[in-house]
Amino acid sequence: MVDLTNPRSRRVSGPLRVGNASGFYGDRATAWREMLDGGDLDVLTGDYLAELTMLILGRDRLRDPALGYAKTFLRQLEGCLGTALERGVRIVTNAGGLHPAGLAAAIGSLADRLGLTARIGYVEGDALPRPDALTANAYLGAFGIAACLDAGADVVVTGRVTDASLAVGPAIARYGWGRGDLDALAGATVAGHLIECGAQVTGGNFSFFTELPDGGHRPGFPLVEIHPDGSSVVTKHPGTGGAVTVETVTAQLLYEVGGPDYLGPDVVTRLDTVELAADGPDRVRVTGVRGTPPPPTLKVGVNNLGGFRNSMTFVLCGLDIPAKAALVRGQLEAAVGTAGLEFVLARTDHPDAGDTEAASALLHVHLRDGDKARAGRAFSAAAVELALASYPGCTLTTLPGDATPYGVFTADAVPQDAVEHVAILPSGERVRIAPPPVTCLQGPPVQQNALTGGPSLQPQRAAQAQPQRTRRGALGEVVGARSGDKGGDANLGVWARTDATWAWLRHWLTVERLAELLPETAPLTVERHELPNLRAVNFVIRGLLGQGVAASTRFDPQAKALGELLRSRVVDLPTEEMQR
Repeated sequence: MVDLTNPRSRRVSGPLRVGNASGFYGDRATAWREMLDGGDLDVLTGDYLAELTMLILGRDRLRDPALGYAKTFLRQLEGCLGTALERGVRIVTNAGGLHPAGLAAAIGSLADRLGLTARIGYVEGDALPRPDALTANAYLGAFGIAACLDAGADVVVTGRVTDASLAVGPAIARYGWGRGDLDALAGATVAGHLIECGAQVTGGNFSFFTELPDGGHRPGFPLVEIHPDGSSVVTKHPGTGGAVTVETVTAQLLYEVGGPDYLGPDVVTRLDTVELAADGPDRVRVTGVRGTPPPPTLKVGVNNLGGFRNSMTFVLCGLDIPAKAALVRGQLEAAVGTAGLEFVLARTDHPDAGDTEAASALLHVHLRDGDKARAGRAFSAAAVELALASYPGCTLTTLPGDATPYGVFTADAVPQDAVEHVAILPSGERVRIAPPPVTCLQGPPVQQNALTGGPSLQPQRAAQAQPQRTRRGALGEVVGARSGDKGGDANLGVWARTDATWAWLRHWLTVERLAELLPETAPLTVERHELPNLRAVNFVIRGLLGQGVAASTRFDPQAKALGELLRSRVVDLPTEEMQR
């Protein structure tokens, strides 16, 4: 067991430069080379694990126990490992997925084949014995990564750690932080969160992409300069696309978060203490971050196979759209039964249209069932058989096909001291990482949910009264938004571009108003959190995505477009807000 409760002294020269070359399994294949060649780095990280990815890797490992890691990482590393070793850039990645030992061994074989000497460490202990689950993995912290780096690892492979830990671990190793350095750990957590999704912080998926220097065509990947106190500067290599501004950083900071307390295994980061300021072209300084002791439990992501599903889409053209949809529904229910069937009518049709596509609506029909045969050809063939026996102009966009399995994600928790967090050093020595000695129970989030009968807390009224003069316009003219998924929940962060807009927004955008603008949120439990330092409001919408991304039949299954939907709504805007 290694004692990490006391800070370790280490000589420090300059800030730690940590870059990121992957935000998900399938990100830009050339990013590793771009980041290594683009400028100086101390550490290069790669994030490959999302909740859906763990399900994909779990299914891989069902077929072959030797799999379970992100195979694309090995292909990317083949052309970059020699460069990283030559330049002294350490690599830290969670591409190990469900089999970090397997990926570590594969990297060793790759190094041997290339004639390189690489010291490889890895972290394990996140996989939990759950016979009832396909995968069950605790979200570990950063101290196992730090232990591997302290032992001289050139490459560190992990399984399921928190995304931010990929950057926090190298900062611990560089600066010798201990468990009690909560503010520094929190600051590094923010830095890690800002770069974990790659180009999203440099202008990718940015509400105001048309204002970017290159129109958002090819944003570069980011890096952070982490200082000994945990403060940081977000930037990117010179000459790369996109931009790093206070707003691009704000957008990423709001991504997939909940309330002001951002829970992690090493520290609870107070997002309402984060201060952002421009620090020159493509540089944003992050300061003021405060941390409190972590919770006594670790989050556990659990994936199970939920059954099988299939989808067919009917094109309904011209008149009587609702009646045509009703006819299809009755015919399919008579053919396969009602259990597991879901009908979604998308009114994409326009009146008096000049072409078929513009005149057509789409009826999406989904079927989920534990019986693969019923969800497969029995369903899709029944849909195709209606081609000459249903509504006028009947046609489909899909061919009959077999059902595919889908997964269900749930979140659980286990005590921190019940998990064997272990760092396997390059020497092969196994070092147990002790849990944090001080933890703190976290209270339930404050909810604002008047529409569903829950407790309601109105936002503070702005000191400035709501302006009387208004004009009609899209909400997105004056605010930006970023949204995403967390299991079956969605988060929607909205930020104001000016102080005056914030004074209006914090009073105007209540949960009730959100339900008016996004009716699908009305029957759900919604939490509302203000982040004044960011001029932002964040909503957590419980249950919007049902049983998670892999099971969702929603048109936008990951809620990535939810923020843009909100921005597109036409509302009464105060005229003063246009004076920027």
